[in-house]
Amino acid sequence: MSGIARAASDQVAAEVRPSFRHRVEYLAYRVTRTVLGALPEGIAVRLAGGLGWIAGVVLRIRRQDVDAHLAIAFPDRDSAWRRSIARRSYAHLGREAALLFRMRRWSADKIASRVELKDFEAILEAAEADRGVVLLTAHLGNWEIAGASIAASGFPIDVVGKGMANRRFETDLFATRERLGMRVIDMGDAPKGVLRSLRKGRLAALLGDQNARHNGVFIPFFGRDAATPRGPAVFALRCDAPVFVGFAIRQPGWCQHYTVEVHRLDFERTGDLEADTKTMLTSYHTILEEAIVTAPDQYFWQHKRWKTRPARESGA
Repeated sequence: MSGIARAASDQVAAEVRPSFRHRVEYLAYRVTRTVLGALPEGIAVRLAGGLGWIAGVVLRIRRQDVDAHLAIAFPDRDSAWRRSIARRSYAHLGREAALLFRMRRWSADKIASRVELKDFEAILEAAEADRGVVLLTAHLGNWEIAGASIAASGFPIDVVGKGMANRRFETDLFATRERLGMRVIDMGDAPKGVLRSLRKGRLAALLGDQNARHNGVFIPFFGRDAATPRGPAVFALRCDAPVFVGFAIRQPGWCQHYTVEVHRLDFERTGDLEADTKTMLTSYHTILEEAIVTAPDQYFWQHKRWKTRPARESGA
């Protein structure tokens, strides 16, 4: 083997071989998953919620970001209210993680019994046109059970999954989604994979509220521009596919139940791809904001949604 080939082989091996930190993280994850999966549901949910609360209140993981984001979204609410929402958002993340750990072993019937699909007939009717359907969701409520509940209903669904730094987490998460009936399209394959999915008449589910850095389009979100992925809009426009927006909102109580309400995203298509992309994504964010206001503690405020700024703000 030549020196160049050996160096390339060593580089690939280094990328595949997990670091010590990733191995420790994954071991901790497996232990937590096993414990929370074995405990009675009520206890597991309370324990996981408590762990989430500790992460946000005691360890203050990304707490400065959460506080800053809540101040952007709710400038008119007092600081005590925002602190309460912040604490509850961490507890919510813990509870939803516990559900994912347990849900991976559930049958389709059990998943369906935990979720009420409202107005889903509109998606079924749209699918009859055989153009596929785009479902835009967000980091609100529990996006994993949203997809799983649609799969449990018998509707063919493909979900776009973003790679993770810890490849063991990624492999485990993607396998869980497949186990629950969702076909996973890797983010890197999304441009071709989503178009194939739509052309086969399937439902393609995408998260539309991730920071897209400078590759995105800036759309107002709670009054401040946020770099937003173009992909969901471009896919729908190129395939002339109907677009829906839906979120799985957790209902009160320790036994986890959810309501998934879908909304048809109607907007006037002009034929101008750039203009139509912005119009569609603006409409999506309007619906998302309204949903967040009804359940602010169920949004993923830990994500740096407004991190990337427009060039005009930097003076470039």
